[in-house]
Amino acid sequence: MRVAVRIDRLRQPSRWEDWRFSIAEVVPDDGGFGSAPRLLRDDGRCAQWLFPDLPVTLHRDEAEGYYLNLSSGAPVWFVMWRTDHADPARAWPEIVTLSYNEAGRWLDAQERVDNCPLDEGVRAALQDFVDAHYRPEPKRRKRPASFVAPQERR
Repeated sequence: MRVAVRIDRLRQPSRWEDWRFSIAEVVPDDGGFGSAPRLLRDDGRCAQWLFPDLPVTLHRDEAEGYYLNLSSGAPVWFVMWRTDHADPARAWPEIVTLSYNEAGRWLDAQERVDNCPLDEGVRAALQDFVDAHYRPEPKRRKRPASFVAPQERR
């Protein structure tokens, strides 16, 4: 699947920051947006950029992460994005995923990750994938020794 990501840039939202970026929208991209990023609008205070043609691939070994996203109650797209150190007024999305676990790994690596609500059509397709590929691991809980009778302890 391919998606397009819209990033909004706000100029001087507070006296402590020159720019603030937010992931405003993620939508399925059927090729109608082209392939090159483009500026949608810029009024001097707020600018909106569209980044089309980003791939989202579902992997069987990430099925647990998709399940966790769906079971959260409010499924989302996770977008890892970056800014340009030479030009702090520029940001772009790097990777888009539906896996809660993958987004967690990015956050552990100190990456910028934001999310955006998942539309119903994609949510249903993701649920079908999870139903087909996710099998929860059985819990194998070992009782602490203090709960085992003294004669049964090794």
